[in-house]
Amino acid sequence: MDAPKTNFLEMVNSPKDLRVLNVPQLHLLAKEIRHKILTTVAKNGGHVASPLGAVDLTLALHYAFDAPRDKIIWDVGNQGYAHKLITGRAGKFHTLRQHKGISGFLKREESEYDVFNAGHSSTSIGAGIGIAKARDLLGELHKVVAVIGDGAMTAGMAFEALNHAGSLKSDLIVVLNDNNMSISPNVGALKEYLNKMVTHPGYKTTRKKILSSLAGFSRRAAERVSSWEQSLQAKTGPGILFKELGYRYFGPLDGHDIGAMIRLFNNIKDMKGPILVHIRTIKGKGYLPAEQFAEKFHGAKPFDLETGEAFSKSDKPVHMTYTEAFSSALLKLAKDDSRIVAITAAMAPGTGLDKFRKEYPDRFFDVGIAEQHAVTFAGGLAVGGLKPVVAIYSTFLQRAFDQVVHDVCLQNLPVVFAVDRAGLVGEDGATHHGAFDISYLRTIPNLTIMSPANENEMGKMVKTAFFHNGPVAIRYPKGQGIGAGVQNPLEDITIGKAEILRDGKDVAIIGIGPIINEGVAAADELQKKGISCMVINARFAKPLDEEVILDAAKRTKNMITVEENSLAGGFGSSVNEVLQRHGVKANLRTIGLPDKFIDQGTKKELNEMFGLSREGIKKAALGMVK
Repeated sequence: MDAPKTNFLEMVNSPKDLRVLNVPQLHLLAKEIRHKILTTVAKNGGHVASPLGAVDLTLALHYAFDAPRDKIIWDVGNQGYAHKLITGRAGKFHTLRQHKGISGFLKREESEYDVFNAGHSSTSIGAGIGIAKARDLLGELHKVVAVIGDGAMTAGMAFEALNHAGSLKSDLIVVLNDNNMSISPNVGALKEYLNKMVTHPGYKTTRKKILSSLAGFSRRAAERVSSWEQSLQAKTGPGILFKELGYRYFGPLDGHDIGAMIRLFNNIKDMKGPILVHIRTIKGKGYLPAEQFAEKFHGAKPFDLETGEAFSKSDKPVHMTYTEAFSSALLKLAKDDSRIVAITAAMAPGTGLDKFRKEYPDRFFDVGIAEQHAVTFAGGLAVGGLKPVVAIYSTFLQRAFDQVVHDVCLQNLPVVFAVDRAGLVGEDGATHHGAFDISYLRTIPNLTIMSPANENEMGKMVKTAFFHNGPVAIRYPKGQGIGAGVQNPLEDITIGKAEILRDGKDVAIIGIGPIINEGVAAADELQKKGISCMVINARFAKPLDEEVILDAAKRTKNMITVEENSLAGGFGSSVNEVLQRHGVKANLRTIGLPDKFIDQGTKKELNEMFGLSREGIKKAALGMVK
């Protein structure tokens, strides 16, 4: 990809610098921004398709509105790369998603222009109406703009916020960025509704009248524009939804026509009440591989900019990932049991369910970005006699906590939760680390929680989960395993039974999940120093193998727990509760994540920072023996 010949980006240190440029120059700036995003992400990894599609909208919004006085709230932080580049962070953009660098998401601590933190989706309208109502009560006059994608609009809380904002009548502009995509292509009735709005025969004629009225009039034309807008709604029919919710509706508008968007924003920003502006954009705009394969380029590892192909960091064979191990085991079981069905919340490739979708389309359900509904839907499927698995990232499952409690566990329904991305996820940072799932799930009665030490154990746990008559959560990390593979035929394991990997008399190292492999390596090195370590693969966070834990405590008197989860209420806490309950005294050291939100960094950097490595475990053991 050729570098742009202009250098307008060097002139832009804040949004006010945009206003010295004309529209043709803004389009040239947009090309520079896309090139900067691509060259940075190709090196660091990160989001590609979403930020490229939002560049022109970003420039139009910051040109028409006076940020940071006016509040522009971005939904889903990966749309915000262009926003970062024009709000004083271009000089640091090369540190994107790196340890101590700038975040890949919106972050209030990073800039006054980042109005509301955004890592997950569907929050901008709710936050926007809150900010708008605070402005009203405090007698302030700034504008509030909430940007939301059509994929994020599928979430229940987005509709809740739309409904509330329409009834409050506060001045709020909602910009619906419609690219017909979440991470995967959008699903559901809303997708069909938005498509009808674009393809309705009366739309094009009326839209041309609106746009021509904008070209030659000032803000005083707002009421005339409004009358045309009412005409559009009446003629196109489908636009009536937003009108009935209490919004003035404008669009759909070309989201890559910067001039048209600036004119529209300038003409509507002084209107009263809630307004919805519907724009159409192309995900991956300006980079052909991302336009053609937007799903692949949602989040990318470092890649060759010319070909779009990911770089291989090593010539060594790549082991199966835990997600692939889950997918492999699920397909094996589903082949023999037609009652197994799979559910995702707009994350089929990320959770490994894309293969299940292809193999069993009638037994696959993508509910959109709606984790709460996904869990309750699974509960209904279980009541109906099916065996549902809900595959959701740990950080997103937090959104459905109430549904896990009331709609599954309280009824003791046989739903399997595949909790992907558990533990530290690296460069995505605080919003995406799966740091709390053991802590929040182990408080729930009836729920069995397990975590595999390797890919083979992953397969065993998937089988065990589907044959257990009750709810089960399997938590597993991002990334590849240790090369154990998934055996065929699949075996099951005994619920609540730990595995003793090494026997020893001086220190007991007990861990859950793949981190126990670091415990084995630490024990092998400590053996050379004359320290005998017992190593226990707990396998279950709930129920715990109390017999093994108590025996290890009595024999060694020194115990180290290791987990990629918050120490507050986590696995180590549960081990300590067992010791306290049985009155067994032991010197207990817990290694895990501290009581704080953890910023981005490589997995290796973060693990070493918190002692989640063989060296960290060795150091803890040596300190105890001394």
